[in-house]
Amino acid sequence: MTKKEAIRYAATVLFAHKGFQDTTMQDICKVTGTAEGTIFYHFKSKEGLLIAILEQAKTRILEEYDAAFTGRDFASGLEMMEEAVTFYFHLAGVMEHEFTLLQRQFPHQLAEDNSECRSHLAAIYNCLTDIFERVVRAGQDDGSMGAFPPRETAMILFAMVDGLLRLKTCNLYDAGALFDELIASCRRMLAKPRDGSC
Repeated sequence: MTKKEAIRYAATVLFAHKGFQDTTMQDICKVTGTAEGTIFYHFKSKEGLLIAILEQAKTRILEEYDAAFTGRDFASGLEMMEEAVTFYFHLAGVMEHEFTLLQRQFPHQLAEDNSECRSHLAAIYNCLTDIFERVVRAGQDDGSMGAFPPRETAMILFAMVDGLLRLKTCNLYDAGALFDELIASCRRMLAKPRDGSC
C-alpha cells in the first residue's frame, strides 16, 4: 500500500466512524505516521480527501461488480435479482467503511455546496442503481418480470436493500434475519402478473 493509499484508507475509517467534522488532520497524521504536509500534498484539503475516497469507492464498486457478474449466466432475471441482492450485502461487508461513510450525513451536506462531491456521490448511487436496473431489464427480456418502468423499479429495489443495510449499520436489526423475506418481497414485487396485464 502506498503512502497515498494508506492516508485515504485511514481517512475512510476515521470519517466513517468518527465523522468528518470530528476527524482532524492530526488524527489522520497520527494513524498513518505522516506529516500534515504530506496529506495536503496528495489531497490539497480535507474535502479533497473525502472526494478522493468517494472516487475510489465508485471504482471499487465497479471492479467488484465485474468480478462477480462478468461471464455469468442466470436462469432468469429473478435469479439474477437474488444474486444482485446477495452481492449488495457482500459488497457492504467488503467495503464496510465506505458504506458506513455513505450512510452518514456529511458527504451529502458537502455535496450541497461542492459540485465535485455531488458528482461523485451521484456516480456512486447511479452505479448501484444500475446494477438493479440490469436485473429488471434482464427479467423483462426473459419474461420473468412484469413491464414495470426499469429505472424507477431499480431505484425502489435499491432503496429496499439499502434501507435494510442501514438498519444493520445502525445496530437496529439483524439484516440477515430478514434476507429470505427481502428476497420473497422482491420476487412478489417483480413477478409478471399471472393475468398477463403487465
